[in-house]
Amino acid sequence: MKKSSRPGGIAATATSQAAAGRSKNAPGRVGIVDIGSNTVRLVVYDAPLRLPVPIYNEKTSCRLAKGLETTGRLNPQGVEEAIRSLHRFTRLADAMGVERLDLVATAAVRDASDGRRFVKRIKKTFKMPVNLLSGPEEARMAALGLLSGVRDADGMLADLGGGSLDLVKLDKGKFADFATVPLGHLRLSEAAHSRPDEAADVVAKRLADVPWLGTVKGRTFYGVGGAWRTLARVFIDQTGYPLHVVDGFRLSADAAWRLAHLVGHLGAQSLARIPGVPRARAETLPYAALVLEYLLAASRARDIVFSSFGMREGRLLETLPEKVRRQDPLIAGATGMAERTGRFPVDADGIMAWLKPILADGKDGGRDDERRLALAATLLSDIGWDEHPDYRAEHAYLRALRLPFAGLSHADRVFIALAIFIRYNGEPANRLVAPVKRMLDDERRMRARSIGLALRLAHTLTGSAPGLLERTRLVVKGKWLTLKIPAEGQMFQSETIERRLRTLARSLGLKGKIG
Repeated sequence: MKKSSRPGGIAATATSQAAAGRSKNAPGRVGIVDIGSNTVRLVVYDAPLRLPVPIYNEKTSCRLAKGLETTGRLNPQGVEEAIRSLHRFTRLADAMGVERLDLVATAAVRDASDGRRFVKRIKKTFKMPVNLLSGPEEARMAALGLLSGVRDADGMLADLGGGSLDLVKLDKGKFADFATVPLGHLRLSEAAHSRPDEAADVVAKRLADVPWLGTVKGRTFYGVGGAWRTLARVFIDQTGYPLHVVDGFRLSADAAWRLAHLVGHLGAQSLARIPGVPRARAETLPYAALVLEYLLAASRARDIVFSSFGMREGRLLETLPEKVRRQDPLIAGATGMAERTGRFPVDADGIMAWLKPILADGKDGGRDDERRLALAATLLSDIGWDEHPDYRAEHAYLRALRLPFAGLSHADRVFIALAIFIRYNGEPANRLVAPVKRMLDDERRMRARSIGLALRLAHTLTGSAPGLLERTRLVVKGKWLTLKIPAEGQMFQSETIERRLRTLARSLGLKGKIG
């Protein structure tokens, strides 16, 4: 058991490991408890054989930072609610077989005069250490979490919590300047005496202490944190955007500024009626919107991208081996999902080698971006096998569209989901698919369709069983796409196979034959 684990409690028993479907020697699950200024949250990640995916996520609204701006102390009711939540979360972690549980505290606990006393109480009550992050540490971990999915992020990360605003300048995936500003949405509301006109002066004054904001002009603003995510849901609702996924949602800076300005002038009751806005957030959301307005204006960013990956993911990455940290989060996540849900092991390398002649005209195995998305689609190409046949295409499409993995733009999501939908014989005019297809240009839609048709042919040839596809191959020559089969290849011949080969060939502007 790791030293940071709770003695005598967190280690999984043999019974709980078996129930979780892991071998005795498999790495245990990892948990993070984020003791934040607004909420206390438990996130549990699956065994870190590769980049983990959250398997449980629960938060409690404790508002530890309520009153901090005026009293300098933690909210007493919030402290008791946090302790109560920690009793639940540590016991849940026990029951889930978590081997390592990290408790991390941020701005409110760091800045409060009684914060250290609160930390000591947690240590005494739960016999567990608490990692009290400094401002720079919190900012760095938020950036690590973002970079786990957006590895070449270029511009500025802004992580808005209840107690602080953490800013990090990023130069093509590299850390540059950073700052921590006491502009959390709870503290800002109190500093302005709940008056938006006063809040504007507070924001302007405190951001003036960050001299490098203007140096990210023309680059991307990355929004991290619960307040930004809630704003993103409002923006999605107000613009009629067809994909209700916050991670990777992108807007021009001008459009985001206008929407933030609108939200900043709405009352709590009006905000609470908007889908996706919790009542507890409605009171302080206008202050979060005000901070966004000023940041966009001061930074002169080109656009904004919202991310669901931040400090907690950064903290998790620090606990993992370097070889795991280097993995592509999309491919690692898709591999894990394939292992958990597939009927048979997916020979992704074998299928990709088989697909090579049709990927980006067969040149060098396809462009890197298309090859990556094709590999993800290949790994996920059997996720619908246990669905009802009448709904298999739709359900598999929706699962692929809403993957909980980092490293995906919204266009990437649509590309993979469309390929999976076609693989399951989905109709292109389906009402679920039509609204989001517009995120791809005509060429990319055709490429996704061809990959989906090829995966459908591959699964038809083999019945999805391993070890068979390698006995066949695709060859593109002139105007023909030929499926090469062995001399004794009766098992690879049928009317269905011939028809699906011809359909694939037509999508590529070719004629199809078996040879």
